[in-house]
Amino acid sequence: MAQDRTRKIVVAGVLSAISILLGLTRWGFLPWFSGTSLTIMHVPVIIGAILEGPIVGGVIGLIFGLFSWIQSVAPNGTGDIIFSNIVIAVLPRLFIGPVAWLVYTALKRWQVPAIIVGAIAGSATNTVLVLGLIGLWGLFPWALIATTAVVNGLPEIVISAVITLLVVAIVRQIRVGKKQGSQV
Repeated sequence: MAQDRTRKIVVAGVLSAISILLGLTRWGFLPWFSGTSLTIMHVPVIIGAILEGPIVGGVIGLIFGLFSWIQSVAPNGTGDIIFSNIVIAVLPRLFIGPVAWLVYTALKRWQVPAIIVGAIAGSATNTVLVLGLIGLWGLFPWALIATTAVVNGLPEIVISAVITLLVVAIVRQIRVGKKQGSQV
């Protein structure tokens, strides 16, 4: 029991540090032609949730949300200014980890698909909730929001699924095709 708690704290600390690095350096917010940044900040959230559960994912999600809010002061693109609204910047990010964990847990009998679908669900949660709040606030028309969901959301889903699968497979020594663990 104490080892589990220690491991959760260590994983949360390491992935939080990665999130802070991604936020401070802006490596977690990639400029994109749509006017808003592609983000990979949700990837440590998803990895933390799949490895250690929804609370760890929620803590890392909070860090992601706060950096989203902070970076809106000096945005990469015109659409990033929206994240000066702390509700839009933070609230959706608190749900990424728990949703990814729930989906992963429901499918964990099949490890590789569970990791991929959990990552897709976590990334889609971010996209749907952020864009949904933007639409509800009336900041952009729904047609533009739908376009952003496709133009930004799909690449973010692919990136999160690939990185999450690779990291979790290495940490948990899971076989992916003919490779296992650190051979992935």
